[in-house]
Amino acid sequence: MAIQKIGVLGIGQMGVGIVQIAAQAGFDVLASDISEEKNQKAKAKIEKSLGRLVEKEKISASDRDNVLAKIKWTTANKDFADQDLIIEAITENVEAKVKLFGELDKIAKSDAILATNTSSISVTRLAAATGRPEKVIGMHFFNPVPVMKLLEVIRAVQTDDATFKIATETGEKLGKQVVSVKDSAAFIVNRTLLPFLNEAMFTLYEGIGSAEDIDKACKLGLNHPMGPLELADFVGLDTLLAVLDVMYKEFGDTKYRACPLLRKYVEAGWYGRKTGRGFYNYQA
Repeated sequence: MAIQKIGVLGIGQMGVGIVQIAAQAGFDVLASDISEEKNQKAKAKIEKSLGRLVEKEKISASDRDNVLAKIKWTTANKDFADQDLIIEAITENVEAKVKLFGELDKIAKSDAILATNTSSISVTRLAAATGRPEKVIGMHFFNPVPVMKLLEVIRAVQTDDATFKIATETGEKLGKQVVSVKDSAAFIVNRTLLPFLNEAMFTLYEGIGSAEDIDKACKLGLNHPMGPLELADFVGLDTLLAVLDVMYKEFGDTKYRACPLLRKYVEAGWYGRKTGRGFYNYQA
């Protein structure tokens, strides 16, 4: 099956980027969130992102208009009935994702592929919530999606060869470099990254250094473009806590226990850049 229509459910920080790159790659895209207000905010973000590309002369104004014309917006899941590939990018909550996959299975056409952008949750479990488990796969993008080249394609226990091949080929058409990943909590990148970020939080929690000095030390000592606390704020502290909790539950290893300071910040609603406050204050 040749993918022509891509639906994206959940137009937050990740979903909006997936919508943009899919439209830029020439696919017809259907984008959906829970309210028209969220859709309008996402649309404005894409227009702004494409506008910057026009200013930098990377694309023409005509190219921008053609990309925007490729995107349709909805708040109704029933509108996804004719999509070839549906990518779920809602909040990192297993119950919500399981429920959505069950609903999409009933709505989507029989040969449609259902993909998840989860950063940690079992793709196998999501596949089991459907009557087409062989057509369920993980397609984990990285933030910011239009910039980051990696795509983790995660094969559930049930995923068949044809689905894996189509997901891989589609990822490449989206301009990504694909790595094949076994379905294991947090996959490759987050499995290795999250303990590093979490340990940086513990060094702050234990007073070993200030946030600024921890980030400065890691940037200079490890030659990283961003410090771990700065990166945590960029990704979203709520997302990081959800992933760490999944890893701790799945592996039962205390090395994945979330730093108490991270949990308190999330309880306070300090999620990082997206709320204006995390390990740093972005409201000033």
